[in-house]
Amino acid sequence: MTENSQLTLNVYCKHINDALKALTADRPYLRENIVEAMEYSLMAGGKRLRPVLMMEFCRMCGGNAADIVDLACSIELIHTFSLIHDDLPCMDDDDFRRGKPSCHKQFGEATALLAGDALNTLAFEVIAEAAMSDKISPQAAVMLVSVLSKAVGVNGMIGGQIIDLAAEGRQISLDELDLLQQNKTGALIEAACVMGVVIAGKYDMIPAAAEYAGYLGRAFQIVDDILDVTGSFEELGKPIGSDAEQDKSTYVTALGIEGAQQEADRLTESALNVLRQFEDHDFLFELTKDLLHRRS
Repeated sequence: MTENSQLTLNVYCKHINDALKALTADRPYLRENIVEAMEYSLMAGGKRLRPVLMMEFCRMCGGNAADIVDLACSIELIHTFSLIHDDLPCMDDDDFRRGKPSCHKQFGEATALLAGDALNTLAFEVIAEAAMSDKISPQAAVMLVSVLSKAVGVNGMIGGQIIDLAAEGRQISLDELDLLQQNKTGALIEAACVMGVVIAGKYDMIPAAAEYAGYLGRAFQIVDDILDVTGSFEELGKPIGSDAEQDKSTYVTALGIEGAQQEADRLTESALNVLRQFEDHDFLFELTKDLLHRRS
């Protein structure tokens, strides 16, 4: 990534982190513990990819990214809620996330479960507040809620999770794996891109944003699968080899490491081709290429 692109990413992430911190600043009486658990997972690190995508698509479509930081946080609230629940013993049963004990290891299973639920509902509260304070129109708020709720539900992230659970212990077809990841990982990435376009009011660019996100989401997951085999705890902040330990089908088991990398390369190139439809796309072009070669 060029120096200018890295500076842009750093500015985006600082604004996002500051806004996320503000969302958990209040500690209501007798509820301090749940807010601490929410903040613990929110501020544990991460690339902030989804809110960055929302802000950048808004900017490329003529909106002001600086004005929508709170709205961009809505997608990170959902993403963090999903990670907390993913790590629970009834799901992937992971003890570490981003180099720190998972939320349920730090606060207990019940508090972690509720922290995830609270982050989920807070995301929609953020969107509603933006409409009530006239930051966005009521119509835009309804569209954002529609896009985000569908991305989380049975035809999105939760649907992908249930396919993933049913696939444990058996090898699934590549088509089924694509469907799994299109929902589990891809749906929220697509929502981020589309929501940015919606806020900017450039509705004719929604199909292109969704197409880009489809390619990026699959490439992103493939690289994750490769890193689960080739990475280290120090790089990823979580145990390595958990997919194999849980006997999960991945793009590596389906295609091999070399084949998976080739597919990630192809998908990234397709994503870059779609990006060319947007004006002033240099930053996102660089970020997209960088994600292909990431080590965390």
